Order: sequence, then structure tokens, then C-alpha cells
Amino acid sequence: MVVTAALQLVIVALSGSVALLADTVHNLGHAVTTIPLVVAFRLGRRAATERYSYGYRRAEDLAGVFIALVIAASVVLILWESVDALLNPRPLTNLAWVFAAGLVGFAGNELVAAYRIRTGRRIGSAALIAEGQHARADGWSSLAVVAGVLGVWLGFGRADAIVGLLIGLLVLGILVSTMRTVFRRLMDGVEPGVVDAMTATAASVDGVLAVDRLRVRWSGHRLEGDADIAVPGELTVLEGHRVADRVEHELLHATPHLEAVVVHLHPVVDGERPHDLHELSGHHAGPAARAAYRARQGAWSGPASETDGS
Repeated sequence: MVVTAALQLVIVALSGSVALLADTVHNLGHAVTTIPLVVAFRLGRRAATERYSYGYRRAEDLAGVFIALVIAASVVLILWESVDALLNPRPLTNLAWVFAAGLVGFAGNELVAAYRIRTGRRIGSAALIAEGQHARADGWSSLAVVAGVLGVWLGFGRADAIVGLLIGLLVLGILVSTMRTVFRRLMDGVEPGVVDAMTATAASVDGVLAVDRLRVRWSGHRLEGDADIAVPGELTVLEGHRVADRVEHELLHATPHLEAVVVHLHPVVDGERPHDLHELSGHHAGPAARAAYRARQGAWSGPASETDGS
């Protein structure tokens, strides 16, 4: 992306093309946003500490916010320059070079997009996939530069400025899409169907009578979760541990990008869960937690403890 943008910058200086300037600014943004991604990935490899006991993987989500801010800044610049060019037309020169630069921009963006999307899907990184899709859209904006040059060649002098404006609006759409994914992960949201699939997997394990609650969230590009499962009350501690271990094992195998899951056991006695299961801790739960348990169990049994049953 640096090489692509550098070549385009030279041609922008020679031609005065606003459409190519818009494309170049966006390509430079891609090069700049690579830096926080690299920092976030390296930071995420660090071991957990007493202060950050869950590790540093959420740095990847913060990098996603920074990327969105860079995209927003590029949108403002692109739209400003495009509107100015529409109101104050400027002569264009070296149109053949602008045409070639648009093709170079498309090729560079597509190479980067394919690599980022493939790698992002392999490791489960929303930030990296978003950057790849961002680069792919930029490739099409580079082809729009080519269309602007053709328009100028055909005698429509403002075609370049109009294309620049369209590129700015395209980038704005990318910004909205990117922020939707980033903020969903910041709010611990997961893709539709993930919780249902994990619940079905846990419920299918021999010895599990029901899945009372299952939660999962992204931490960087890895998933972490916890599950409350109902098991026969007559099981020994060792037998209950083995059931929990099987649940954890099946979830780790069946759920892509899942790194850890804590399994908590709820004993069932005579077909019912004792109401005093969480006699000491139950009153600490908030309204949302109580409502969730009522929905799943029909009666409040208190929040899951932090004990790792696996």
C-alpha cells in the first residue's frame, strides 16, 4: 500500500486530479492503519498479568476504533477537496498517467485485500477482515478514477471531481460498516447463531440434562465463554468433573476460534434444581441476570459462581 500510494502521489502532483487524490489519501490511510493492527497483535501475545488478568487481546478492538477514526478523517478530506473542485474547476494534465495510476491502485488494493481477508478469516480477526474489505472497496474506487479520466477525455471536465465525490461517499459507507462490526465486539456481541450452536453442542454431551446458560464473547480474534449446565445430583465430584471436561472438549472442537470456556455445574435432584443452590450469592445478582435465569429455568436459582467446574 505504501508503494501504491507513493506512485499515486507523484501523479497527483503532476496532474492535479481530485479523484486520484481521494484514492491516494485512502490508500495512505490503509498503510497508516496497518501500524496499530501490528501493535495490537503483538500486544495480544503478551501473557496475562495481575492487572490485566484476561490478557491484552482487546487491544485489537481499540485498534479497530483507531482505524475508524482514520477512515473518518480521510472521508472529510476527500469530500472537502471534491466539493472544492466542483465549485472551482481546475485543469487536469497527464491524463494518461492518471489512467495508469488508477489501474495500479486497483491492483495494489486487490492484492492487499485478498491477503488480509484470507488471513483474517483464518484467525477470526474482525479488524483484519474489515481492513481487507476496506482495501477491496478501495480497489473499485481506483477503477472509478479510471472512469473519471475517460469522462474528461470525452469532454466532461467535472467528471474527475464527481468521481472524487462518489469515492468519498463510498468510503463513508465503508466507515459505517466497519464501525458496526467494531462496536458490536466492544459490546461483547457475537455473530447470530454462535450461542445457539454452542448450546446445542453442550446439550448433546452425555450426562448433561440441560444448558441453563451459555455466554460467549470475542477477545481480540479469539472467543471466550462460560456455560452453566444441569447434571444429575447423584454424580460424585469426579464424575461431575468428567462431564464438565467433556462439555469443554466438545465446545472447543465444534466452535471455530474458541480458546477457553468455563463450565459450571447445577445439580438436579428428583427432576428439579434445588432452590438454595445459590443461597449465599443469589442476592448479589442484578435484575438482568435474574430475568435471564427465570427465562431458562422457570425460577431464580442465582448467578453462576466463578468456580471452574472443568
